[in-house]
Amino acid sequence: MQHPNLQEFVLDQPLHTQAFFSLVETTAKLVDVSEKYWQSKGLNGARIRVLVELMKEGGSLLPSILAKRIGVTKANISLLLIPLEQDGFIRRESHPVDGRKSVISVTSEGQQLLFTHLPANREGIAEKMKSLDEQELHQLLFLLHKLRRD
Repeated sequence: MQHPNLQEFVLDQPLHTQAFFSLVETTAKLVDVSEKYWQSKGLNGARIRVLVELMKEGGSLLPSILAKRIGVTKANISLLLIPLEQDGFIRRESHPVDGRKSVISVTSEGQQLLFTHLPANREGIAEKMKSLDEQELHQLLFLLHKLRRD
């Protein structure tokens, strides 16, 4: 049996709920643009994200920190790292201080993969974002940073 007020609740959303779902839907569409690019190259966007995050930190990170940066569990980061290591895009090394830990580093092959494909990927994203002018992009960034601070 359907709850009598459920339809009204779903259709009559307050402004903050409308904004939230619009943000989620827009993000999903933009992520899909990027993911389709990677798939067209036989690559996986989540794995590319691992390589990008490693490069942001100078090429090396602990797996636990990497997992946190990309928003996955420690178990899921292992699932992302295994094929990257098998394909030669990353390597695991013992932590220089704590031998129980490992450090993940991007190899030269991983760097070359990013160098080859990131520019075209970024162009596709830029194409989708071109409906906003520079001032609007700055405003969007400001608002997104403001939301993340809470």
